[in-house]
Amino acid sequence: MNCITCIEYIVVALMIISAILAVEWRDLLAAAVGMAAVSLFASILFFMLQAPDVAMTEAAIGAALSGAIVIFAVKRTQRFETEEEEKPGWWVRW
Repeated sequence: MNCITCIEYIVVALMIISAILAVEWRDLLAAAVGMAAVSLFASILFFMLQAPDVAMTEAAIGAALSGAIVIFAVKRTQRFETEEEEKPGWWVRW
């Protein structure tokens, strides 16, 4: 196993960790940043796999544009999930 393969495994591990954190965080803004980090690590991986055009597209659209859209959407809603929102509806409590 050469050094490049080790770096690829590290980038994939960082992608997986960022994806898990994006799902687990209750702060929606932090989750959006985690989602953008997954796209950024994917663009690094595409660059290392000799696909610079795909890497630039993933960085521009996946990390920047999608992240900005999600952040603007979070800004229009409540930033944190609350436990009250997870209560079942009135039809379940009967």
